Amino acid sequence: MKNETGMWVDHQKAVIVTLVDKKETVQIILSNMDNSSRYSIDAPKVSMNTLSKSDTTVAQDQALELSLNKFYSEIAYKIRETDSILLFGPGNAKVELAALLKSEKLGSKITAVDTVDKMTDRQISEKVQDFFIHA
Repeated sequence: MKNETGMWVDHQKAVIVTLVDKKETVQIILSNMDNSSRYSIDAPKVSMNTLSKSDTTVAQDQALELSLNKFYSEIAYKIRETDSILLFGPGNAKVELAALLKSEKLGSKITAVDTVDKMTDRQISEKVQDFFIHA
């Protein structure tokens, strides 16, 4: 039984398309990142009176990193049984996720990492099918 996974990923969401013997399932995982900010919406609220601006920035960056690591770990958990992985997306998230997958001993399953713009869920599904089935 062949199990192949392709996913479009950015810092806000991952669209995971899994093909098991050419039968498709789609999962969407949302991060808790806010589009308008550089830090997690779950970042701790810190009084500006007690921290300098640089301390606040460090705290926000740490919250961002923690949030992204949790998001990427959830993705890794969902795809750990797959045989092949295609990663694609518009920004750095695909590269960051690839690094986490390598640290989780899943790096050998990554068959390609590709840069693409925003895509609809249908376009994502078609790209994954073209890559694994029609190639």
